[in-house]
Amino acid sequence: MKSLSSTSVSRRQAIRLGLGSVAAAGVVALAGCTDTSSDSAATTGTSSDASSSTDSTASTAIDKEAFDGLLAAGEVADDATVASSSWAKKIKDAGSFRLGGVQTSTLFASLDETDNKLRGFDAGLAQLLVRYILGDESKYEFTKVTSDTRESVLQNDQVDAVFATYSITDKRKEVISFAGPYYSTQQGILVLADNTDINSVDDLAGKTVAAQSGSTGPSIVAEYAPTATVQEFTTDEEARTALEQGRVDAYVIDATMQMSSIVKNPGKYRLAGDSFGPEDPYGIGLQLDSDGVTFVNTWLKKIEDEGTWAKLWKICIGDRTGIDKVPEPPAIGA
Repeated sequence: MKSLSSTSVSRRQAIRLGLGSVAAAGVVALAGCTDTSSDSAATTGTSSDASSSTDSTASTAIDKEAFDGLLAAGEVADDATVASSSWAKKIKDAGSFRLGGVQTSTLFASLDETDNKLRGFDAGLAQLLVRYILGDESKYEFTKVTSDTRESVLQNDQVDAVFATYSITDKRKEVISFAGPYYSTQQGILVLADNTDINSVDDLAGKTVAAQSGSTGPSIVAEYAPTATVQEFTTDEEARTALEQGRVDAYVIDATMQMSSIVKNPGKYRLAGDSFGPEDPYGIGLQLDSDGVTFVNTWLKKIEDEGTWAKLWKICIGDRTGIDKVPEPPAIGA
């Protein structure tokens, strides 16, 4: 077991992260937990929020056996259900699901090079959907995407769907469609563990702040910290490297991504305060006006009602961050 005591997250932070209830003391200490191409999620808070803390331990590694077993037990749709959607029927006729996603998001989609399997919350949902349509969760062809390429791979018909902590926005809905949402977060501020100057979004004033190009981060930082200088990076890794090298003072992206980075790098980072900004719902990207939206939403409701969504969350996020209570998923179609 690895200690998760190198950074603390308040009860309010955990709730905003969609991580549920924490210890009675109101605080759970975490060593780490991840828009795209790497890891992402965010929270911000005042120093008083973390004034008292209790250490908690949890394994930062995913339980492979539990994850693989959950996928293997996933439901398979009957022929009539698949035939009711031209999107799903096209996939079944092709015999393979063209999946757009990422491979370096610790909590949401991480490639295990020892067995070449993709595991995490997004990866699990994607493979459960593959199994639902094709009867075998392994029947997918993977295309790596970044925040800048998610729309284009859908518009160019390179993939059937994108699972990549993909925030639903009105601008994106002009060119693609979304199923879901299936998860919700806000923005979080990542700083180096020894940084004592930044403890809330207000402290970003006058600072240089990293954000991912193509994500919602740059516009949110501009709104909530208008005097900050935003420096955009293509990937999460590039943004965190800039933070480590001192080229930026902080990094803002979805709180879930930030938690992944902390889990992946114990003792290196901390979350600076409470999460902030608008609720950030994650959706499954599909081609514009695809009838797959109805198909996927019906499937999503099914796995939520049957408890599969909750079991997957527990394996991929809850058990790895020491959070026991499973959050309520956002309303589908909201």
